[in-house]
Amino acid sequence: MKLIVAMSGASGAIYGIRIIETLYQAGIETHLVISDAAKRTISLETNYTPSKIEKLASYVYDCRDIGAAIASGSFKTSGMIIAPCSIKTLSALAHSYNDNLINRSADVILKEKRKLVVVPRETPLHVGHLRLLVQLAEMGAVLLPPMPAFYNLPQSIDDVINQTVGKILDQFDINHELFNRWSGANDQVAKTLTVFR
Repeated sequence: MKLIVAMSGASGAIYGIRIIETLYQAGIETHLVISDAAKRTISLETNYTPSKIEKLASYVYDCRDIGAAIASGSFKTSGMIIAPCSIKTLSALAHSYNDNLINRSADVILKEKRKLVVVPRETPLHVGHLRLLVQLAEMGAVLLPPMPAFYNLPQSIDDVINQTVGKILDQFDINHELFNRWSGANDQVAKTLTVFR
């Protein structure tokens, strides 16, 4: 399996970082693109550096390099994840505005009918944002905003992050143990009682 992972400049850099970490641990080939805005967000929100993240990827590309391998449909991959995805990037994708490698690679994924998972990070959303989301869904993208599930009884921010990352990896049938799967209300009640005893 080969996956393209892109990080744009929205808040939520940890989502992209955790995806790269998990794919690295799983031995999956990754092709990473980090925008300049994402590099700034990484330094503002985390203790990571872009170079530390890049060391976990199989291949790393400059966001300005529209001649990179992943910019062509003839370069076969299993799909692409954009996490986090800024509204600027979302708008470019919805309008096929291929001004950098993230946008071009995502456009390629869509035109080749491969899986594109987009993790938009903005709130609240105005009607312009909603229209962009609908356009992108109509084009074939999977929209997976980071919305925490509480049936897992998260005990930390890591638990909340891992649940979203696990849902992203599920889109590619990648095995993981990032969160406990729902096993029925009776089992969940027993887990709840154990946690709160």
